[in-house]
Amino acid sequence: MTAQPDLARVAFTDLARHGDRPAILTPEGTISYRELALRVDAAAARLGTERRLVVLAARNDLDSLVGYLAALSAGHPLLLAPADKPEALASLVGAYDPDVLLRSGGGDGVPLLEERRAGTRHELHPDLALLLSTSGSTGSPKLVRLSHGNLTANAEAIADYLHIGPEDRAATTLPLHYCYGLSVINSHLIRGAGLVLTDLSVVDPCFWDLFRSRRATSFAAVPYTFDLLERVGFAEKDLPHLRYVTQAGGRLAPEKVRAWAETGQRRGWDLFVMYGATEATARMAYLPPDLAADHAGTIGVPVPGGFFRIEPVEDLADGELVYSGPNVMLGYAEQPADLALGREVHELRTGDLARQHSNGLYEVVGRRSRFVKIVGLRVDLGQVERIFADMGITAAAAGSDDGLVAAVEGDHDGGLLAKALAGTLGLPRAAVVIHPVEALPRLGTGKVDYPAVLALGMPAPAVDPALAGAGAAPAEPAAEGPADVRRIFMEALECSSVGDNDTFVSLDGDSLSYVAVSVRLEQVLGQLPPDWHLLPVQELERRRKPKRRRLVSFLETSIVLRAAAIVCIVATHVELFMFQTAHLLFAVAGYNFARFQLAEERGPRLRRQLRGTARIVVPSVAFIALAYLLTDHYTVANIFLLNAMVGPAEVTTQWHFWFIELLVYILLAMAALMAVPWVDRWERRAPFAFALGLVGIGLLSRFDIVDPGLPVPPPVFWIFALGWALGRARTHLHRVTVSAITLLTLPGFFNSTVREATVAAGILLLVWLPALPVPAFLRRVTGRLAAASLYIYLTHWLVYPVLLPINPVLAVAGSLLVGVGYWALCRWLPGAAAEAWSRFGGVLRGTPGSSAVHNPG
Repeated sequence: MTAQPDLARVAFTDLARHGDRPAILTPEGTISYRELALRVDAAAARLGTERRLVVLAARNDLDSLVGYLAALSAGHPLLLAPADKPEALASLVGAYDPDVLLRSGGGDGVPLLEERRAGTRHELHPDLALLLSTSGSTGSPKLVRLSHGNLTANAEAIADYLHIGPEDRAATTLPLHYCYGLSVINSHLIRGAGLVLTDLSVVDPCFWDLFRSRRATSFAAVPYTFDLLERVGFAEKDLPHLRYVTQAGGRLAPEKVRAWAETGQRRGWDLFVMYGATEATARMAYLPPDLAADHAGTIGVPVPGGFFRIEPVEDLADGELVYSGPNVMLGYAEQPADLALGREVHELRTGDLARQHSNGLYEVVGRRSRFVKIVGLRVDLGQVERIFADMGITAAAAGSDDGLVAAVEGDHDGGLLAKALAGTLGLPRAAVVIHPVEALPRLGTGKVDYPAVLALGMPAPAVDPALAGAGAAPAEPAAEGPADVRRIFMEALECSSVGDNDTFVSLDGDSLSYVAVSVRLEQVLGQLPPDWHLLPVQELERRRKPKRRRLVSFLETSIVLRAAAIVCIVATHVELFMFQTAHLLFAVAGYNFARFQLAEERGPRLRRQLRGTARIVVPSVAFIALAYLLTDHYTVANIFLLNAMVGPAEVTTQWHFWFIELLVYILLAMAALMAVPWVDRWERRAPFAFALGLVGIGLLSRFDIVDPGLPVPPPVFWIFALGWALGRARTHLHRVTVSAITLLTLPGFFNSTVREATVAAGILLLVWLPALPVPAFLRRVTGRLAAASLYIYLTHWLVYPVLLPINPVLAVAGSLLVGVGYWALCRWLPGAAAEAWSRFGGVLRGTPGSSAVHNPG
């Protein structure tokens, strides 16, 4: 039923010609071009010789890559669909009825093949090679038809202006089914270059470990990626083989282009800003990196082999940008019958309004049609309104590159509609805002006033399309049941929205909020992995709690240690039993500092560290001031946490808060130290070695080589640094090293074998066991005690002396309860104060209430 294609033009599928050069590099090993060719040939043989329509449920893995190359090399038209979007995949399969469905298998380069029929029921044009969604991953039946010549021409053009050679290695930071991500693969394969194949996010430290170890030379980014790069301190990362970074998938603000271009110049890599569309097989223009800093607002020049012209538009100063070149698509497909069509399009009307500068560079100044590009996905606002119409809802849709706003007539659940619309379009939930109105805003002519719709409100910043899936955070919390992971993050971290790729660390989580979040997550998800604080929300949501009720629950070791340590501290002071564990908490503090306080660039990180320290200082100062007023045990130096500096040499009640004072001193000193540029660079280049250096410095005071100058408390910084080293430990050897230092340096420190053994045992548990079992009925109690440990330490000095004459057990229990109560009060008070201030401000302005819905009448 179909003609055979001319495969001579699919140059990047001729893999064997590159011989034993590395083609695919993964954490598990390297696959040469020769080995890859054998896998592709085997998969192509399974597809057969008769041309059939193939759908690939694509992931960033070896199976998907082999399936993609096998279909192209054997001449089977291939429809790429996102494997992680079941609704979109099902929609495309239902609309086009493919003959074969390919999926990832065991990861060894043998994709699973689901043969839906022996032959084909489709008429397939001989030039047809690839079908891509016009809207990324929405599942829209409107597809772009690309030829073998389109793919080769665009791959050659990109490889040409990026100067890709056999020694280059690109990390796959974008999905294979996304035209931008696919262009990275094609342009490298056509030059015999390598691909560092991964689905890790740039916020994951493991990504950068892989990037360095595999000597990657480039990666691709969309605008939101640069926000993530700022969070992880990318500008100061030591990446000796990085040659360039590319940017596309939406407009990057000129000031950011300029800043990143200058960063690249300083660090020895180039920034390529690019412009394109799926209809152009990805790429139409690029901005030469040497011009990026001075011409940051432009899209540059056409790619090799391409041409621009500007067609005048009536009543507008700027015309529409029109592109022509060998990479322009054959046309669109909206139904299976369209797969038989040949070339229908010879030049591409972009819909963008543009101008050309005297230096030849082109600049896009706006859009002509009612299409918007949100997180790299193009959305037809007319289609949005038709979706609402199909639901019997009168609506008007507006939007920008930042997000989508829809006004809907009538009394509707805006949150529910937004969630449904986001899922239908494949957009992050945070990029959609729905406003119910009594009537749509209209102009005097009766036409819908779209600027007024847009003015109803814009959503929070959108999410990385390379990483995000449908169903990100709701704009406001909604009670969706106990397994609402996003709601837990929003409530515990006090953020208005949570995106698919947000993590506990990226949302400014710290050691104080860590306990509350992890305990609640374990309640709904079961035992969490050790690195859960680095996992994207969408990955956490995919986890399921075991259905069988268990008598034992597992909590992260640091949480159990914090809870146990504070109980032991109070019990020791009451003399119920003697296990002195305060120094163990310094190790836990260092461990959490390394995990939560060392991300981002120096400026944002310093602010995060100071905020974290303030969450210790403010409740401490407030309570100690109260204790100062109620008793005669303390001095003004205690209130300002200065007793460790100026207090008496003998141990008195004034030393009750020594732990908090020393912890604050250390945190402030470390924040100042990490704000020094060269120190920051050293830590990022060799995080574990840096931490060991701090341990060594701390041991100078431990062994009395250097006097810290404090009147009474023994030196504790080395224990904090030991916890820091554990937080940076990545290998078995690292953990063995931390264990050895612990066992060699603790003996003789306290002149108490039991105390030394207790602290050593706690540190070793932290080193080797990611989680500890606790009775299921004590899981919540353990979490509360750990979260409130600082507050219990503060308050117990005033509580237990009152209750001890009655009963020591009552004194311990009462101290724990009061501390937990103070913790709860400190959590509630800021929000309540902010709400009260907001109401008070509204009264002062004469606006005691305001509606969330603006109805211009």
